[in-house]
Amino acid sequence: MASGTASRSEDEESLAGQKRSSSQVSGTIPKRRSSSRFIKRKKFDDELVESSLAKSSSRAKGPSGVEPGRCSGSEPSSSEKKKVSKSVSAPVTPSPVPNPSLPKRMKKSKQPLQVTKDLGRWKPADDLLLINAVLQTNDLTSVHLGVKFSCRFTLREIQERWYALLYDPVISKLACQAMRQLHPEAITAIQSKVLFSKAEEQLLSKVGSTSQPTLDTFQDLLHKHPEAFYPSRTAKALQLHWQLMKQYYLLDDQTVQPLPKGDQVLNFSDAEDMIDDSKLKDVRDEVLEHELTVADRRQKREIRQLEQELHKWQVLVDSITGISSPDFDNQTLAVLRGRMVRYLMRSREITLGRATKDNQIDVDLALEGPAWKISRKQGVIKLKNNGDFFIANEGRRPIYVDGRPVLGASKWKLNNNSVVEIASLRFVFLINQDLIALIKAEAAKIPQQ
Repeated sequence: MASGTASRSEDEESLAGQKRSSSQVSGTIPKRRSSSRFIKRKKFDDELVESSLAKSSSRAKGPSGVEPGRCSGSEPSSSEKKKVSKSVSAPVTPSPVPNPSLPKRMKKSKQPLQVTKDLGRWKPADDLLLINAVLQTNDLTSVHLGVKFSCRFTLREIQERWYALLYDPVISKLACQAMRQLHPEAITAIQSKVLFSKAEEQLLSKVGSTSQPTLDTFQDLLHKHPEAFYPSRTAKALQLHWQLMKQYYLLDDQTVQPLPKGDQVLNFSDAEDMIDDSKLKDVRDEVLEHELTVADRRQKREIRQLEQELHKWQVLVDSITGISSPDFDNQTLAVLRGRMVRYLMRSREITLGRATKDNQIDVDLALEGPAWKISRKQGVIKLKNNGDFFIANEGRRPIYVDGRPVLGASKWKLNNNSVVEIASLRFVFLINQDLIALIKAEAAKIPQQ
């Protein structure tokens, strides 16, 4: 019994030593017993991201000694402790097993990227135009030379695209789906650009070059040969193509004269000797004379316009130099003086506003300052027979006279030294009292007579 108890105590001590060594190797000291059951709970968003990253890293690195389904932060169970103790007692290097599904996934992920890149360069309109052109001409070289795509394609690119549409099921399916989504107007525009086939050009070449065919002639051609012409052809399109063929001498009754051969070929020196110098003198160029006449007329118009604007620029010159004429003379009724310029009122009615090429006014307020808020015809200043001045607002913004607003379609009396404010531009209205007194005296004499 004593020997049995001694051997049992030795076995227990050896097991305890193995447990201590396994806990030291794993780096974690178990504080309490834990169950081997895994409690399922909902994961938060950050845990989902971490678990997905952990799974992807474990797939990329291959199989390891730790279970991929268990998080690294969870405590190891008793069964895992036994596995760790066994692995420590008998270390075995795991051989990396290649994952056969990885290259297949990489190949599948690369294939749609290449297809979408190819579809991005070739638009659905280009595919439809390519198909119609090949069906008409049966020649990819003619398509490359005669069709204008959305971007410049080489002959090799056109051939590769045509073969892909014929033999690649993925590209052809995607191209067909994209072409079905085109707008009917876009399809009509594409069909109008289709090249003419040889059969169509043979029928058009039979129309004589000396005749004057009308749209009815080409309409009859469409009715007589509906199987030869493309369904979207119109009489106007046939007429334009016939005129192009006539220009390049491609009709049946047209012949291109061959170049002279042998001694008939002239060199430059012989052609120069044959030129008569007397015929080259005094040759009137009607086109050049017409252009010179138009330019002369335009310059005279500009000079006349500058002469009309001379008095406006004279105001600016006087304000800069400081040398200005007196405010009133025998013809000036009133003066609208601003900070920079001085406008003279020499008629009974003047218009205020912003001058443009199409709108000429008496007083251009743009010479005083920024006038982009001022209307083209902002207001009118009138002198009545009794000698009173009135300002009428005809613009959008109000005019302030001595601080009082004058709204649109209304008027207000102007006195001497009245302050007129238009869109932050201030002016002082000065009246020529002597001249106005003479006008009042003459107006008083008329009713007495």
